[in-house]
Order: sequence, then C-alpha cells, then structure tokens
Amino acid sequence: MSSSVSGSPHDGAASDPWREALTHLRSRSGGRDLPAWLADAHLASLDGARCEVRLPASADPPAISDPLRRALERALAGTVGHRVQLQFSLASAPDAAPRAAPSPAPSPHALEAPERDTPALNPLYTFENFVTGPCNRLAHAAALAVGDLPGRAYNPLFIHANVGLGKSHLLQAICHRVLAGRPDTTLAYMSCEDFVNRFIASIERNQAEQFRRRFRHIGALVIDDIHFLADKDRTQEEFFHTFNTLYQAQKQVVLSSDSPPHEIPSLEERLVSRFKWGLVVRIDRPSFETRVAIVQKKARLRGRDLPENVVQYIATVVDTNNRELEGAVVRVLGYAALCNREMDLAMAKEALRDLAAAPNRAITIQEVTDAVLARYSARLSELQGKRRSQSVALPRQVCMFLARRLTNRSLEEIGSFFGGRDHSTVLHAERKIRRLVEHDPAFRGLIEAVERDILRA
Repeated sequence: MSSSVSGSPHDGAASDPWREALTHLRSRSGGRDLPAWLADAHLASLDGARCEVRLPASADPPAISDPLRRALERALAGTVGHRVQLQFSLASAPDAAPRAAPSPAPSPHALEAPERDTPALNPLYTFENFVTGPCNRLAHAAALAVGDLPGRAYNPLFIHANVGLGKSHLLQAICHRVLAGRPDTTLAYMSCEDFVNRFIASIERNQAEQFRRRFRHIGALVIDDIHFLADKDRTQEEFFHTFNTLYQAQKQVVLSSDSPPHEIPSLEERLVSRFKWGLVVRIDRPSFETRVAIVQKKARLRGRDLPENVVQYIATVVDTNNRELEGAVVRVLGYAALCNREMDLAMAKEALRDLAAAPNRAITIQEVTDAVLARYSARLSELQGKRRSQSVALPRQVCMFLARRLTNRSLEEIGSFFGGRDHSTVLHAERKIRRLVEHDPAFRGLIEAVERDILRA
C-alpha cells in the first residue's frame, strides 16, 4: 500500500507563507495575472532565502514569467520577513490533484484502494517546530503519542482551542509523524468543510459508495474544525458510520474543534459520545514565557535571531494567540527589511505601534457593545431583543464575536447579556463573523477598526 495524504491546505493556517502570498497578490490584481493552477501549488521547503514551491502536474512552468516570479518573491518576502529566491519543482502525475474530466467507471476491485490526492501538509507544521508550555503540554504529549502509536494510544484524539492556538499545527504534526514512521499508511487529512463538500458531491454524482470506500478503508482520518458538522444532519449520519468503521478496525481518528464536543451546537448526541471515547484535550492561551519561546522559534524559522529585548517586547504587546504572535514577528522582520533599519527595540515599537496601544485592563461586554453600536445604526435594546433582521443580527453577532475575543466572559454570560440567548447562538455568531473576517478584506478592516477603538478606550 502506498502513502498518500488527502485534502486541501487549511485556509486558516497563518504559517503558510505561500498561501498568504497568493492571497496578497489576488487582492491587488484580482487574480487576473495568476495561472489558476498556482492555487494547487504548495510550499515544499523554506530554508533561509531558498524557497521551493511544488507545482501540480497540470502546471505550465513557462507561464511563470519573470515579472510574475518577482511579484511572487516580493509577496513571499512580506510574509516570511526576508527576501527569498523562488525555486519551482513539478509534481509527478500520481501526485497531481484529481482532474474534473470524466473517467471510466472503476472496477469493483479498484474501489478498494483509497484515491490519491495532492499532499497538503505544511512542511513547517511538525513537532520539532511546535513550542510547548503549560498551556498546551498535554495536547502536545497526546498528539506525539498518537503519531508514534496510531490507533493504539488515544483513539479518537479530540483537540479543542480558540483560533490561532495551534490545533492545525498539532494535527499536521501527527500526519508528518505517522507517515515518517509508517510510510505505507494511507492517511486522509482535511478540513471538515472539505469532508462535507466531498460527501455532497458524491451524492450529486451518485458516487456515495465510492465515498464510503474512500474514507472507511484508510489507516488514519484527521479532520480539522469538526464543529463544521453542526446542522448538517445527513453528513453527521455518514460521519457516524465512517467513525464506527474506523474505530472498530482500530484505525486512528483525530479531530479538532473550537469548542469541546458537548458545546458544538446541533451535534447528534451519539457523535458527542463517540468523540469522548478517547481523549479530549484543550489548548489554552500561552503564558508570557511560552510566548517568548514562540517568538524566538518563529524568527529562527525565518533565518533570524531577534534581540532579547525585542523578543520580550513582542511577547508583551501580543498576548492573544500564536497566530498573532507570528504575525507580529513577520511585521517586525518585514519592517526592518523594507526600511533598511537595524533590528532594535525602537524599530520594533514603530512596527507594532498600533498593537502597543492595547491597554492592560479587563474589557467589559458593555464596552464592546458601545464600540460596535458607534459603527452601526442600531440600539442596545434592539441587540438584546428578538429581532432577527440583518440590520440588527449582524451587529449583534459582531458584538458576540468581539466579546469572545476580548473579554473573559463565558458563552453563557455573553448570551445572557444579549437577551438571554444560549451558548450555541454565541458560538454560531463567532463562527459566522470569523468566516466573514477571513474572506472579506473590507469587513476584516471594519472589525479591526472596532477592536482598536475598544482597546484604546
């Protein structure tokens, strides 16, 4: 049996410079000058200034003109914090993404073998690059055990945490470990959204049996953001039977979510029960010491060592999550490179001057609401009432999202403030606004502006 990894890169992975560079270029050009197959390429290695990008077998390398190459290198320099030299390699045909063109119906024997997909693991998401601390030590140890003994250590392994705390990193580290120690393992790694979309497509194409054979005859199934199953009854039914088949065959299942199983809204009780059969672990926000170690690691992965006072400054002004810490490191490195400045504390303060304005105080739900209402034509009484029109529902959801992000209030306390709504309503609002932030640059700018208003109040 040959090794394979299925799925597409996790959209939320902030540590994928290639994806960030493409997003930046698309936002500037609307994607008009970018070959469509660049979206199927992935970062193969990043070693100092040398950056290798693996192109799909369908790619046409001559289509990457010198101006496009230079634009890609500039965009990558902005995401990694230093200049890079791009090198392209072409994937062999077996590694290429499946083509949409129709193919002859497979024989019954061919259906037994899992399909092969483009590898989608971030090469930086390994256990060696994961910084441990009190906030994540249990999750790291459990993930390491699963990587060494898939199907025997903890099955299933369920990791939950707020956004940007390392869930995707640990899931992909498990995949790297399993494939390194057991190259013959067939392993599927993907987001839950991808799993849902594949299932829907299989129904539309009358290929449900192929889908079942695909996911019930593999060595390990790793699903990111399993909370996306909420409200999807038919997919929950399919996943239930897939889970049972894999579990009974002692095949590893690893799941991640932004909340523990029992807090995922509209999730069938039988799935909640099964998700708790193995080990459920939580990742918390990093302590100051862990943030220092994260900053040092992120800088060294980009070939730089930051002065100790700069490291401590970044760890002080950014206390939310790993992703924003990495963003601060990239900003400082990029600022120094673009301005040709010496890497010192004064330069770091200039680069992060907007982040440094955050006050060291407890923020209340009322402060969040006041700042949101200053941007929307709505009243507090409406947000706390029963109206569900878009003009009221959206600012209410923004308030819930920012309250989760900036206050230390529980789901129940936030829901109670907004008219006695339950925790599932708050979780739904948080996910909806997060998706809008990720996919709508203008909306993301609005949310960031409101957040600055709150922090500077």
